[in-house]
Amino acid sequence: MLKIERIKTGEIQENCYLIYNENNLLIIDPGAEAEKIVSLIEKTNKKPLAILLTHTHYDHIGAVEELRHHYHIPVYVSPLEQEWLSNPTLNLSGLGRHDDIADIIVQPAEIEFELTDYDLGGIKFSVVPTPGHSIGSLSFVFDDFVITGDALFKGSIGRTDLHTGDMQQLLHSINTYLFTLPDEFPAYPGHGDATTIEHEKKNNPFFN
Repeated sequence: MLKIERIKTGEIQENCYLIYNENNLLIIDPGAEAEKIVSLIEKTNKKPLAILLTHTHYDHIGAVEELRHHYHIPVYVSPLEQEWLSNPTLNLSGLGRHDDIADIIVQPAEIEFELTDYDLGGIKFSVVPTPGHSIGSLSFVFDDFVITGDALFKGSIGRTDLHTGDMQQLLHSINTYLFTLPDEFPAYPGHGDATTIEHEKKNNPFFN
């Protein structure tokens, strides 16, 4: 049975997730506050195997370098956003409205995701494309829940006014790859509280 823990990071309360089984652990979207994340990982007493990124906006990648070096683990990213990691303009940390934060430059990810099934240390998941918030946005489908990044939120969807954002593409992504999951599936977003597929199908204003 997989366990999931949410860690709110940074000024805009991005959700980093720890997914773990009896032995191993995956880190998803470590946005900031690496020490806080490390502290919680140590409490689980599990072995971190990898960092998985749903997309590469600055608020989801701010703690990647510290964690990858602390644990000597690889980073997985969409090939469509590999170059965004080291480009503050593309990852948005270098934009004028973010003068209050340092430019975030992350070294290239060791592994580029394929749209397929993975088994990392007995933690199994499928990678599905959910572009629309950004061109390389991905969601991770585990046995009985899904991590949706900034595609689907409780009662909302991701912004589409940023670089490569596309409203129609995002609605199509959600309908095709998320709303076809079992109704009872919990959906864990990049910001805010968890929801379920059924709740969003029935109540999300973008679909009703």
